[in-house]
Amino acid sequence: MRFLADMGISMRIVEWLRSINHDVVHLREQNLQTLPDNEIFDKAITEDRIILTFDLDFGEIIALSKGRQISVILFRLRNTTTSFVLKRLEKVITESAELLKMGHIIIVEEARYRIRKLPI
Repeated sequence: MRFLADMGISMRIVEWLRSINHDVVHLREQNLQTLPDNEIFDKAITEDRIILTFDLDFGEIIALSKGRQISVILFRLRNTTTSFVLKRLEKVITESAELLKMGHIIIVEEARYRIRKLPI
């Protein structure tokens, strides 16, 4: 899978994804730390990438996307330690890999994750 990691995503998560053969770009690696959310969204569409983010604004951006297909993994966690985020992400990828390719938003919480087909 191809991922685009937003600024809140740890480089250790990026490295872990790469270690299991995923294609991952982190905004920091491309010096795009200040890229506005709507441009992050456009970049992910252009590059056919799944967005990894903690930024709740992506829910609104997706709602206003006029049906443009993209998948987003949105973390809504109280425990944001890298090891916990990684564990939750691993569960999502393992159980829902096929859905990630089809235009969904996956909201990852402490004990569960919810999947919404796009457009909302």
